[in-house]
Amino acid sequence: MIRQFSIHDRRFLPIFGMKKVLSLIVFSLSLVWVHAQTTVNSEIDTSRIRIGEQIRYKISVETDSSSVVFFPEGQTFSPMETVEAFLTDTTRSENRLLLQKTYALTQFDSGQYMIPGQRIEIDGKGYLTDSVRIDVGNVPVDTLTQPMYDIKPLIEVERNYAGVWKILLWILLLVAVIGILVYFLFIKKEKLSEEEKEALLPAYDRALLELSRLENSKYLIQDEYKKYYSELTDIVRSYLEEDANISALESTTNQLIEKLEMLKDAGELKLTKDTIRQFQMILQTADLVKFAKSKPPTNKAENDRKAVEEIVMKTKEALPEPSEEELMQQKEYQEEIARKRRKKNMIKLAAAVLLVLLATTAGFTAYYGPKYVWDTVTRDPSKKLLEGEWISSTYGYPPIILETPEVLVRKSSPSHLQSTEKLKDLYQFEYNNEDGLFMVEATSKTLLEETEPNYEQSLEQVLIDLEKKGARNIITKQEEFTTVSGVKGVKVYGSGTFKEPGTDDRIKGQYMLLMFGGNGFQQQLLLSWADEDEYAEEIIDRILSSFDVKTQA
Repeated sequence: MIRQFSIHDRRFLPIFGMKKVLSLIVFSLSLVWVHAQTTVNSEIDTSRIRIGEQIRYKISVETDSSSVVFFPEGQTFSPMETVEAFLTDTTRSENRLLLQKTYALTQFDSGQYMIPGQRIEIDGKGYLTDSVRIDVGNVPVDTLTQPMYDIKPLIEVERNYAGVWKILLWILLLVAVIGILVYFLFIKKEKLSEEEKEALLPAYDRALLELSRLENSKYLIQDEYKKYYSELTDIVRSYLEEDANISALESTTNQLIEKLEMLKDAGELKLTKDTIRQFQMILQTADLVKFAKSKPPTNKAENDRKAVEEIVMKTKEALPEPSEEELMQQKEYQEEIARKRRKKNMIKLAAAVLLVLLATTAGFTAYYGPKYVWDTVTRDPSKKLLEGEWISSTYGYPPIILETPEVLVRKSSPSHLQSTEKLKDLYQFEYNNEDGLFMVEATSKTLLEETEPNYEQSLEQVLIDLEKKGARNIITKQEEFTTVSGVKGVKVYGSGTFKEPGTDDRIKGQYMLLMFGGNGFQQQLLLSWADEDEYAEEIIDRILSSFDVKTQA
């Protein structure tokens, strides 16, 4: 059985001795100190560069493997500019950890610069590196052989219409649909059925065709004399009604014969008495078959059909030639029929186009929502800005970097600003939407003295300018703001009532002022937009996500 003992047990102190115990304690503490020791070093590959060249600034941290280390980020090497921060190189050795972080730095102005000590946070405790001096020399320029030119002024560039193809695509699609409808309604001739073709034939030709078809029918073979004589009399009655203008279909046999005799006596229908009498006998036979169920011999039924065919031909010959007035009336009638047909086709086309537009609108409304479709049709100014081609650029000095829906145009600055704020240089760029309240203004200032900028004075001046433009009831709130590269500044924002451009009306709006700076310089970005304008809010979010400043003066 193995028994464990503790060095703190008084029974064993005589065995080890006091000196041995103290030595063991000192040795254990030294091991803990070695494992807990943390070292931070920094070095550069060169201390002398020319304008635009880069140096490599490396920070090395040796610490315990369980430690949490945070290296500096963003523009913390000012006045040197951070070009790139490389990935951290990690080396492990037992329970020790060696971390190396390299930064590429540069400067675009000659002189001597001091890189401040960088703070590295290890397990919540801060460690500072030594400051380093960098000499930036000028690049020699041969002004004798190389001519110097003035700075070129701002020029207007043509808008890029890369996004227009989407609109053209929809227009082409709509035109194609309308073209297809026009082709099928107006150009393409539909294939007519046999019944439709027959209906378009003249009354005389149609009557002979129907009589020929009756001749080849099986009515007589099947003893269907009633159907046979019904069709036979309907054919001749329809012909007389169309060509001779006699109301034959609704007339009895005697009434129809009387009308023929009256037309004959009046000289409007040149038929012989024998022809009329023969026709009367056929009609009477048909009446007997249809109403008295009479059944004449088959050869008589066939002869009656032939007789009706002769009566139709004789009636055609007996009809007088149409007068010029009748021909004109017929022509006008045909033109009226054609006009009605065109009108009918146009109504069909308009209905089809309307249906296509309604279906397209309904599809867009279901997918994007009614407000989006309405704003697209009415060309909402904020939506137009949001969906246009955005421009990314750098403005002023020290530089302000941001992406905007329209390029900012440099404006002349009031002289009182330079005298009031003791400015050395002032750069102001702005964009104002004439159709709405949306506005962007970027301002860079360099001060006459190497002092920190006065944010309160800048805010007061901005509020005065807004009031001069008609703003009222301005509410201000303030908080910290950090750019995409980690530069911290002041954010002032709020709401108020603003004067709508081009009118005396006032609308509710919002504004935002971002201010940054250092010794001898200041940068600020001013934004304003209409309240509850979701498109403007999307524009603001996109501008802020791209906004950055370079903290060098």
